[in-house]
Amino acid sequence: MAKEKIILGIDPGTTVMGFGLIKVVGKTMGFIQLNELDLKKYEDHYLKLKLIFERTIELIDTHHPDEIAIEAPFFGKNVQSMLKLGRAQGVAMAAGLSREIPITEYSPKKIKMSITGNGNASKEQVAKMLQSLLGLKTLPKNLDATDGLAAAVCHFYNDGKIEVGKSYSGWAAFVKQNSPLTPKGGTKQIAVVNLRKKE
Repeated sequence: MAKEKIILGIDPGTTVMGFGLIKVVGKTMGFIQLNELDLKKYEDHYLKLKLIFERTIELIDTHHPDEIAIEAPFFGKNVQSMLKLGRAQGVAMAAGLSREIPITEYSPKKIKMSITGNGNASKEQVAKMLQSLLGLKTLPKNLDATDGLAAAVCHFYNDGKIEVGKSYSGWAAFVKQNSPLTPKGGTKQIAVVNLRKKE
């Protein structure tokens, strides 16, 4: 019998969080859902983070994903925007880690390359390819939802490959991989290198 798993893909953001779910049976993927959490109407940044956390927990508790793929924030010139995106990603990751679900981060370029073969593809090109791959009848007006779905499909395509990226299997793994090299007291620790980061 073919192995089954569900992958939740998340494109974190403080204006819109896109997400998509696919079911994998053996080497075949099938569409479950794509949607977005619209946060534009909320002014309070901390309320937005709370809503991202709660929506991610709700998705996990409803669909029971086996793995989570998350789009890592790209490096931009605006430090405040980067900080906000990092926080949004962090609370989405914390939700998954609190349920002990393995999480893998992918750069936007890696996701685009996996879906279209072009790391500089537009959102529209990625969405059209997803529509073709998964047999979607229509696409949402806001393509942030398809970005979340793209992260899940990228994870499917990269399953079992030698990876370079960050991957966490739970809180203990996250803390171990993100602990400071020189903790208080001055004792040096050896840096932990995880070869699962996908860039």
